[in-house]
Amino acid sequence: MPSNLQHQSDENLIVQYQQTNDRVVVGELFKRHSLMCYAVCVKYLKNEDDAQDATMSIFEQLFVDLKKHHVQHFRNWLHSVCRNYCLMQLRKKTTEVVLAEEENDTFFMQLSQFVHQEDNIHEREEKLLVLEEAVKQLKENQRVCIELFYLKLKSYEEIAVSTGLSMNEVKSNLQNGKRNLKIVLNEKGIVMVLYLFLWIQ
Repeated sequence: MPSNLQHQSDENLIVQYQQTNDRVVVGELFKRHSLMCYAVCVKYLKNEDDAQDATMSIFEQLFVDLKKHHVQHFRNWLHSVCRNYCLMQLRKKTTEVVLAEEENDTFFMQLSQFVHQEDNIHEREEKLLVLEEAVKQLKENQRVCIELFYLKLKSYEEIAVSTGLSMNEVKSNLQNGKRNLKIVLNEKGIVMVLYLFLWIQ
């Protein structure tokens, strides 16, 4: 990733993405705010697995939404996107949810402690190696689609062209690959969504 992206504001990155369609720019944006997104999803969905799935889906949808919307304050906008996505999922399950304006301070304190613990670079490297090994164990089409989408930041269309798969096959391989990765990583006590974003840096 070009180092200059890390020093640009969210708003400048959005403009750059809209002008260049460079998916790496969206990767930088979401890397900055992935913890916030995951925290919001946990708050509303009350389930870490569902929150991981929601965070990944929101990340994928950003490539489309940032082309359609004029976003002035990305973090606030993304917070609303995460909340609305979660409420939509809850409505689909016909589950009642109580809207709260104030964030759960206890949860964010725990999340902060988790992030601090993960600052151990050796531990982080070990878990990233586990992630890489887990990716290698996927079925061939799942592995290729996961690597192209999350590591190379290719679009569905680009993956279909380069692999010869249909669009539906690409989406199916991504969905199944993510599910299989989550199973392997959860068994090892690793939160997939956080390490997947570290992996694409």
